[in-house]
Amino acid sequence: MESKLDVESVLRTITAGAVAIVPGVRWAGISLIQGRVIQARVPTDPLVAKIDELQSELDEGPCITALRECHTVHIDDMSQETRWPRFAAAALKLGVRTSLSFQLFVLNDNLGSLNLYGEKASVFDEDSIFYGEILAQHAAVAMAGSKAVEQMQRAIASRDAIGQAKGIIMERFHIDAVQAFALLTRLSQDSNTKLVDLAKNVIDTATGDDGR
Repeated sequence: MESKLDVESVLRTITAGAVAIVPGVRWAGISLIQGRVIQARVPTDPLVAKIDELQSELDEGPCITALRECHTVHIDDMSQETRWPRFAAAALKLGVRTSLSFQLFVLNDNLGSLNLYGEKASVFDEDSIFYGEILAQHAAVAMAGSKAVEQMQRAIASRDAIGQAKGIIMERFHIDAVQAFALLTRLSQDSNTKLVDLAKNVIDTATGDDGR
């Protein structure tokens, strides 16, 4: 939990920094994509979350394109934008005139996008893109670190579950650890079930037999 809070703090500092130092930025946020749903994270203003919701509803927009096509997307003037006309028209109504979206990319993992918005057209220049890319790199590293921690925690939980299931099988069938693991592996392959899921089933069954 502490690591997640630390990462959240870093990301909030990054989006706040984007508003403070990137030329032309009025609002900023980080977006994650789950299927077709865009989720707003650490927005500097509720408007940023509305922009993400809008792109989810329309299934179009610069953030979605940055996430799916893995490149930086710049809209110089929403009133002249033709790639995503429905999004551009809706964004203009919210007061957003220009945008920059940077993919957050580390070690082949597409982690999300850093989105910067302006209230005037043509305010983003080469310096805006340069500073935006630096901030996006920092955000990606922070998120990759969080992801690594979560993966490690899942790995530990899986290891513990498999170890517990081995112990149950050893006791029930009077076999050693190697034989118990071989049995689990074979059952996993025969049933086309992930080893950790099978181990959890063994534990749940044992708990039900012993406690009910």
